[in-house]
Amino acid sequence: MSDFSPASDTVNARSVSRAAVVISAKPVILPASAGSRGEDLQVRVSAPATGVDLPVVVFSHGFGLSMDGYAPLADHWAAHGFVVVQPTHLDSRTLGIPAEDPRTPHIWRIRVDDITRVLDELDVLEAAVPGLGGRVDRTRIAVAGHSWGAQTVSTLLGARVLDAEGVPGEDLSDPRVRAGVLLALTGLGDDLTPFAAEHLPFMRPHFDTMTAPALVVAGDKDQSHLSTRGPDWFTDPYTYSPGAKSLLTLFGGEHSLGGIPGYEVAETTDESPARVALIRQVTTAYLDSVLRNDNTDWRAAATALEQDPHPLGKLRSK
Repeated sequence: MSDFSPASDTVNARSVSRAAVVISAKPVILPASAGSRGEDLQVRVSAPATGVDLPVVVFSHGFGLSMDGYAPLADHWAAHGFVVVQPTHLDSRTLGIPAEDPRTPHIWRIRVDDITRVLDELDVLEAAVPGLGGRVDRTRIAVAGHSWGAQTVSTLLGARVLDAEGVPGEDLSDPRVRAGVLLALTGLGDDLTPFAAEHLPFMRPHFDTMTAPALVVAGDKDQSHLSTRGPDWFTDPYTYSPGAKSLLTLFGGEHSLGGIPGYEVAETTDESPARVALIRQVTTAYLDSVLRNDNTDWRAAATALEQDPHPLGKLRSK
């Protein structure tokens, strides 16, 4: 039976053998600066208890969630040799900022600043986790995010936001970031519903300049109420961006992609442990490939999906 068959909800034996005990620290506080954020930045840092030269993955959560979300991914990545850094953005329900707050229209941009600040202060975050000092490789950094979080980190990969006249905005790409994992990233702004176009003007991405390598993950049943198109809207980041990109399309996947925001969270409408296991395995293999130059598991993942008579998804690259 293939590692990706519907009956399997575990990673393969090779990955299990590499799994390590995870240590985690939260909240690590980066004090409020003089900018528009106006709140301390709370961060969670998770890492394997052993090992050196550990690559870094900075994860941006979806709307309303926090540093405590996405345990199915964050814990798995940390157990397989990555330092996972999860900031809590201002839209988090844990902060309770009302919609009428003057910062609300700018939260999309403050989110990007949050990720940049995490990269700027990796030394502070490293020092805050007992036993982590001297074990982090800051030359090997990836960013990842889900939904709004995916749009947030896509800007560090080179994506831009179009203004009302269709002119690309500021270049927020960061040369420290080698690659990205973009989960349920929204597509082109030409296809927004009238509500989204009026209230979410930042949802007009420009992928022509998103040149950094990335793995895009999309569900083929993800029908967004923000778009006039179907689930193929979520494949736009792969279709319209240049450079080395891969696309994992999940059969039957909706916006929670089987339950990556957390175990038994209310917003998961397509709960599937097997689908989450597939995402864990493929994303970990991808991170190994781009940050460790180890393509072994990545090649195995592609082969397994191709050969599975009942696959959970399809993987392609360009």
